[in-house]
Amino acid sequence: MTTIFGLENYRTPAPGPVLTIGNFDGVHLGHLALFDRATSRAREVDGTSMVLTFEPHPMRVLRPDVNLPQICVLERKLELIGQAGIEVIIVARFSADFAAITARDFVRKILVNRLGIKELVVGHDYTFGRGRQGDIGLLNDMGRELGFAVHEVGPVEIEGQVVSSTRVRSLILDGDIPAANRLLGREYQLSGRVIQGHGRGAKLLGFPTANLRPANELLPPIGVYAVLVERGDVTHQGVTNIGTNPTFGNGELSVETHILDFQGDLHDQTIRLRFFKRLRGQRRFGGIDELASQIGLDVLEARRVLEDSYITAKK
Repeated sequence: MTTIFGLENYRTPAPGPVLTIGNFDGVHLGHLALFDRATSRAREVDGTSMVLTFEPHPMRVLRPDVNLPQICVLERKLELIGQAGIEVIIVARFSADFAAITARDFVRKILVNRLGIKELVVGHDYTFGRGRQGDIGLLNDMGRELGFAVHEVGPVEIEGQVVSSTRVRSLILDGDIPAANRLLGREYQLSGRVIQGHGRGAKLLGFPTANLRPANELLPPIGVYAVLVERGDVTHQGVTNIGTNPTFGNGELSVETHILDFQGDLHDQTIRLRFFKRLRGQRRFGGIDELASQIGLDVLEARRVLEDSYITAKK
């Protein structure tokens, strides 16, 4: 996979580009359907599967007043797109000037003249250009005029719900992790660097924790979760608490994970949490003993959830 940051840096045309375009926040099953069509068409025509995506998210430019937490950080998004088989990813800088490009100019000047597309794969509801004036009808018209084919991919539905980033984001914010995972086609994930905590986990409670500074913007609601913890190529089962530690009266939000069957220092290392289920909400306990007892029950429940998910953690 080749990643190019900036349209101006795409200087060596790829053979027979088969392109799909989008923000692809979350890289869910709907996005994977687009990537699958692009890669299969590229194989059939001996071309190159390509993605054009944007940074920052266009909503940050067009509606800065709207709080839109991202499901995936850019690095993870690009990694997932590459895993889907896309050969070339172009990350275009989205700005007010870019947003002002008309639909016809976007097709002619960017897609055809700069990228040299031979085929274009888009979703059923794709719109583009200034004021979202461009649609599939315009693409078909300009494709006939300029010599590229257009492939429309219909909506992907799971349990009667159309898969979308908006829907995935809503489910995660509601704490319905299993439903979000079904739409993603994988587990929702947080990644980040392990930072110094308060040191209470091991000393006071008997459950050492890794305190994560998450890179993701989107956090599930406060509560306790069954997770898998990836550190490099090694995976462990774990229990993650997202909360304010009301028993100790901290007040500040933290992401703390007790990694099952693991001893070691992860400080300053990067780990990834894969979420499976919210086990319970946040509670204030009467004391350390009561909290430690509940954590023990959380560990047992997490093991059951992960085993029921047919997951075997690498020890």
